[in-house]
Amino acid sequence: MKNKNALQEYKRLGRYIFQKYKLRIAAVSLFLILSSLTSVVSSLFLRSLIDDYIAPMLSQATPDFAPLINALFKIAGIFIFGVVATYLYSYLLIEITQGTLDSLRKDLFEKMETLPLRYFDTTAHGDIMSVYTNDTDTIRQVISQSIPQTFSSIVTIIGVVFSMLYTSWLLTLIIIMFIFIMQKTIKFLGSQSSKHFRQQQGNLGKINGYIEEMMEGQRVVKVFNHEKQACQEFDKLNEELFESAFNANKYSSTLMPIVMNLGNLSYVFSAMLGGVFAVNGIGALTIGGLVSFLQLNRSFSMPISQISQQFNAIIMASAGINRIFALLDQTPEQDEGIVSLVNVEKRDNKLFETGKRTEHWAWRHTRMDGSVELVELAGDISFNNVDFSYNKEKQILFDIDMYAKPGQKIALVGATGAGKTTITNLINRFYDIQAGTIIYDGIDIKTIRKNDLRKSLGIVLQDTNLFSGTIKDNIRYSNPQASDDEVIAAAKLANAHSFIKHLENGYDTVIDGHGENLSQGQRQLLSIARAALANPPVLILDEATSSIDTRTEKIVQKGMDKLMEGRTVFVIAHRLSTIVNSDVIMVMDQGKIIERGNHETLLKQAGIYHKLYTGSIELS
Repeated sequence: MKNKNALQEYKRLGRYIFQKYKLRIAAVSLFLILSSLTSVVSSLFLRSLIDDYIAPMLSQATPDFAPLINALFKIAGIFIFGVVATYLYSYLLIEITQGTLDSLRKDLFEKMETLPLRYFDTTAHGDIMSVYTNDTDTIRQVISQSIPQTFSSIVTIIGVVFSMLYTSWLLTLIIIMFIFIMQKTIKFLGSQSSKHFRQQQGNLGKINGYIEEMMEGQRVVKVFNHEKQACQEFDKLNEELFESAFNANKYSSTLMPIVMNLGNLSYVFSAMLGGVFAVNGIGALTIGGLVSFLQLNRSFSMPISQISQQFNAIIMASAGINRIFALLDQTPEQDEGIVSLVNVEKRDNKLFETGKRTEHWAWRHTRMDGSVELVELAGDISFNNVDFSYNKEKQILFDIDMYAKPGQKIALVGATGAGKTTITNLINRFYDIQAGTIIYDGIDIKTIRKNDLRKSLGIVLQDTNLFSGTIKDNIRYSNPQASDDEVIAAAKLANAHSFIKHLENGYDTVIDGHGENLSQGQRQLLSIARAALANPPVLILDEATSSIDTRTEKIVQKGMDKLMEGRTVFVIAHRLSTIVNSDVIMVMDQGKIIERGNHETLLKQAGIYHKLYTGSIELS
């Protein structure tokens, strides 16, 4: 990315910081200027100290030290003032830096929660984590160190240049020549390191993503003896990171020594020529003026060296800023829905909206004329000629027609990749269809607000997702306002109560990690209890028992049978024994429904389902 784009990124970061810290930034700028000019004033004072105080005393028979002492007190006061200014801007910078990082992390997380599922399906999770950690840390460095130090150095350089011109314009011409050489050097080496620092940040995100995958999949790695291949892949990513980091630091690390040595050369030339000028009285340069100029020369070289030193941090931060704002600029999940879900009470066979939770729901539909219609939530779902693809290259579902009447259990059977889970994703509107309609209680789901739509659906997945906290907290995740009695009732419904009460702390047992202190079956029962507490009219079971043993499955199945009573249920199952009591079984293959009917009907047809059930063929 070009420097122009990097400048735009810093402008955007500046606007972001300025929104909250205008007065503090103004105060920091003022204290930085005062602190920087202190060193310039002290260097100028050397000329007066030598020419006006020390030199006259050398010719006195009895030197009077009082004027010298007063002058030293003055310079001490200047230094103390500089220390106070430095402390104040450093203190304010801490607040600005940490406050900015706090706001960034908050905005990043809030944006992440608005993004569609597609983003997380197509972006490595480790890469997203890298934005929160590595990229925000580069911003911390640049706000707390690089930008203040660069600003301070620029102020110092300006002050020093004017002071040098005041002291000796002839010697200043030499410095200007070296400034030109330094500027060309910084521009060349900086542009080279910039490119590689951006590559480094990208490679860092890739390697973090790979490490996260390996940590989560260690069981699979070890079961298939894949350690060697995993190490080889890591070595490849690590080598790419090494190359980009090496090249970036190769250029940035040589920048400061070169600039420092150019500064030393300018110091030597200034001393040599300045000595000649001072001895011969050229340019009205005195000994005190020469000492002051040499000190200014050192004060000039140091800030340039500091700028070059901070240059790589600024470049690295621009890459981090780009990645952070790229996430913040992601398009949030779009929702054009106008139909909401509300609690209702039924009186005299009429529905009335209420603010209290009644476990009786209705769709609140505002019509074009402004009237409001309440449509009772029943769980009647139908797919009409639905086509869908995750991307334009490959279509996943073809002309899907299906319906589920309230209280029916619909089973989806088919090989991996047949499109079963895709159908449940479409019901939740994690993705939108390309053709056809999905109707829910007579309403096109595109007109239903996504949050309200998902509130009416419960889902139990094959992979259980438990969170840090107690068992009680995890069950209550679906209904934060639920009482302890309601939590226990949901656990009993899911057949989870018996194992929970035998734990040392019962419902207050803290779950470790993702629930590693519980068995797979126990984790699945908690997922069912969570869904039961939400009490949804429509339930989706996505291979909820495929990863547990047969004995545990019977316990889990009892919990699910209780949960399914009176609800519209979509079941995806590999074990056909769990779906024989379904009202409708749909056999899918390559995105199409090829057979449908109940268990007995499909067996009589002697088609694919018959072969699957009798073991003639197996699901893959």
